[in-house]
Amino acid sequence: MSQPQPGILADVPAQARYLTFEISSPSGVSEALQKLARLADGEQVVVGIGRPVTDALGASIPELESFPVIDGAEVEIPTTQSALWCWLRSNDRGELVHISRGIIELLENAFECISVIDGFRYDIGRDLTGYEDGTENPTDDDAVAAAITADGSSFVAVQQWVHDLNDFLTRPQEEQDDIIGRRKSDNEEFEEAPITAHVKRVAQEDFEPEAFVLRRSMPWADSSHEGLVFVAFGKNFDAFNALLKRMVGADDGIVDAMFSFTTPVNGSFYWCPSMHNGKLDLSALEL
Repeated sequence: MSQPQPGILADVPAQARYLTFEISSPSGVSEALQKLARLADGEQVVVGIGRPVTDALGASIPELESFPVIDGAEVEIPTTQSALWCWLRSNDRGELVHISRGIIELLENAFECISVIDGFRYDIGRDLTGYEDGTENPTDDDAVAAAITADGSSFVAVQQWVHDLNDFLTRPQEEQDDIIGRRKSDNEEFEEAPITAHVKRVAQEDFEPEAFVLRRSMPWADSSHEGLVFVAFGKNFDAFNALLKRMVGADDGIVDAMFSFTTPVNGSFYWCPSMHNGKLDLSALEL
C-alpha cells in the first residue's frame, strides 16, 4: 500500500538541508532516479521531482506544472523552476553534511547540484522576525486532506526568501505587528490590522474554495544574509497559486506588507511521489 513520504506530515526538524539539482545528462536521469528511490526514506530525505525531469523522461504527472508567472502581479516573483529537490531532515547538522555528500555523488552522472541551503528550527517554530510561522497550519486529518492525494503523493512549492532584518527589526513594534497582522508578544491576530497585513492577505479560509496548504518552512542564514525557506505542500498547486496571487496584488492591486522587508529570490514546483515497500514509488514515471 502506498503511503506519503512521512517527512511531509512530521514536524519540522531541528536542522535541515535543501539540495536543488538541474539535469546535466538527460540519458542518465532514469538510472539516477532509481538509485535515489532506493536511498530516500521519505522521512530523513524527502524528494520532489520537477517538470524538467518528467519532460526528459517523456512522462506526465497530472497537476505537475512549472512555477508560474503571475499576470497582474504588482511585485516581481522569480520563476526558477529546477529539476529535482531534496529536503534533508535531522537533529544533527553533521549528519546532514554526510547525507548530502552521498546524494550528490549518487546523482552526479545525471544531475548537478546548483544550490545547498542549510535551515534550522528557531525557538518554537518562529521566523527570524520573531513571529511564529505556520500558526494556521492544518493538523491531523485536515493536514492529510490539504497536502496528500488519494495515491499518497503530494505537491510542494518551494521559495527562498531573503529578509532585510536591519530594516524590519528597527521599526516600531506596532509597525511590525501591522505588517504581520499578529502581535509578536502573544501571537494573537488582531481585527484592526491593516488590509495589507500578511494574515489578512492569506487568510486561507477566506478563499473560495478554501486555500489551505501545509507549511513546513524553516529559517536559513549564511555569513551575509538570512531569511526563510518557504515550503508549502498541497494536494495540487491551486491553493498556493491563489495565496500567491493575492499576496502580489494580482486580485485587487493590494500588495502584502511582507514585501516591504523580504524578497523571494527563486521559486519551483515539485511532485513528491509516495512510498511503496520502503522506497519512492516512481511507477508513474514508468521507472
